[in-house]
Amino acid sequence: MSAPVSKGVSCVYPAQQVIVVGGGLAGFSAAHTVLEHGGKCVVLDKSPFCGGNSTKATSGINGSETKTQKAKGIEDSNQLFVSDTLKGGAKKPDVVEVLCCESGPSVNWLIDKFELDLSLLARLGGHSMPRTHRGAERFPGMTITYALMQSFEKVAETCERARIVNKAEVYELITNGDAIVGCRYKKAGVTNREYGPVILCSGGFGADFGEGSLLAKYRPDLLHLPTTNGEHCTGDAIKMGESVKAQTIDLEWVQVHPTGLVKPDDEAAKVKFLAAEALRGVGGLIFNRDGERFCNELGRRDYVTGEMWKNKAPFRLCLNKAAADEIIWHCKHYTGRGVMKFYDSGDALAKDMGVPVEKLAAAHQQHYEASKKQEADPEGGKYDAYPGGKSHDEPSGKTGVGKKFYHNVITGAQFAKEPFYVAIITPAIHYCMGGLETTKDGECMRNGKALPGLYVAGEAAGGVHGNNRLGGNSLLDCVVFGRVAGRHCAKYAFGEDGKFRPYPIDKRDREVSQGSSGRLLLDVAKSTLGRREIDPSCLMRRTRTLTCV
Repeated sequence: MSAPVSKGVSCVYPAQQVIVVGGGLAGFSAAHTVLEHGGKCVVLDKSPFCGGNSTKATSGINGSETKTQKAKGIEDSNQLFVSDTLKGGAKKPDVVEVLCCESGPSVNWLIDKFELDLSLLARLGGHSMPRTHRGAERFPGMTITYALMQSFEKVAETCERARIVNKAEVYELITNGDAIVGCRYKKAGVTNREYGPVILCSGGFGADFGEGSLLAKYRPDLLHLPTTNGEHCTGDAIKMGESVKAQTIDLEWVQVHPTGLVKPDDEAAKVKFLAAEALRGVGGLIFNRDGERFCNELGRRDYVTGEMWKNKAPFRLCLNKAAADEIIWHCKHYTGRGVMKFYDSGDALAKDMGVPVEKLAAAHQQHYEASKKQEADPEGGKYDAYPGGKSHDEPSGKTGVGKKFYHNVITGAQFAKEPFYVAIITPAIHYCMGGLETTKDGECMRNGKALPGLYVAGEAAGGVHGNNRLGGNSLLDCVVFGRVAGRHCAKYAFGEDGKFRPYPIDKRDREVSQGSSGRLLLDVAKSTLGRREIDPSCLMRRTRTLTCV
């Protein structure tokens, strides 16, 4: 039930609940964090079911200094991750510091709290280390988002602290003085209201093609392109934020992903499946119409897209047997969808492309020799490499972004008899780097200051990625800033006299989150929230899915 309307900010300060708009990974990360801090949370989503674009993410979630990396002996660091992200396009060091330094704890949170398999690692474009985590099966975005969503649903079934409302189209923020105190939404033709501070997590505007759309306003040059976004991605959060004079940033920076998947019998489809960047991370190579490599497959997405536009379509992403075996669930899924094809030999692939088999074999041999030279003499190449150093690879080196990382490489002599999984790819609108400008604490801004009662996370937030987002940083952004926004929104909701205990949590709290008794949880909650009333029946503990004690 909604909190009663009252004058002043008392209706939300301290609030009875936090409102999360958007039921994707950012939204549920924020919602779980609010519950962990003793608050109530309602999730509003305009779609018939939750998940959003988060479920489509196919490559994985980045993290540095994680349990998985340490178990595999990978010596990554938060500062190296910060450096890669800034080189990749990000412009706000304080926000990047939060993204990268919170990445390890956030990935570990997913593994520990939701018992997720994130045991496999890949190195995506622009990363100096393998730090993109995924499980053995299914798309990681789907696996991670569903785990959080189902856990929250379980709480909602047994506890009034959690609610989900689908088909709820939020269209207006409610203000009281300078503060945001709730929102209005339509459901089944009826207008409803919820009161409390608001966390906006409803995504970007990558499918906003209508008249007067954000794409038409900021990037009309991209309107002809297909998109990987669901039709729900129409920039609602940004538009509502602008209506209360929240600051926006980087709205002109829209990422065009190089590997939208073309279905041969429906080439003109406006919405495309996305080929995971991990396909290139495990060793996939890109060829133009004439069977030539022309770029560093592990370069930034904007770079790869730019090089495709300089070359001749159709473009093919080709995975040899070793590369495909490393990511076989994806390959079989794409093949079943009709957007990838299996060839039992390189001969068959060359015939289908209309390119001499000798030419493709020579390209593979050149790539193999470059990899061996790189291994023997990492800094002796004649070309500048990305993200730094030198490269021996001529096709990419000539673009100024030489390739220096190699995986699952085969010789030219192997090509003719080697089986391949192959997809035709095309650039597609994928991600909006711009949005509502966020502070490092997940707050929206107005006139250079935090806007009271309004928070943002995920693709709706701007300023996290700058002019280009590195692969694997989207799911990470959702989890990190979902948790950050949830944490600080809970602090705001409890009030200055709520004796809120900020993270990092102390040892006693950590023991609770790992499954101590309900009695201890109640004691800690009372000490955390001070004089606030605590209902023991609605506290949570960690099990396979969160439940109420």
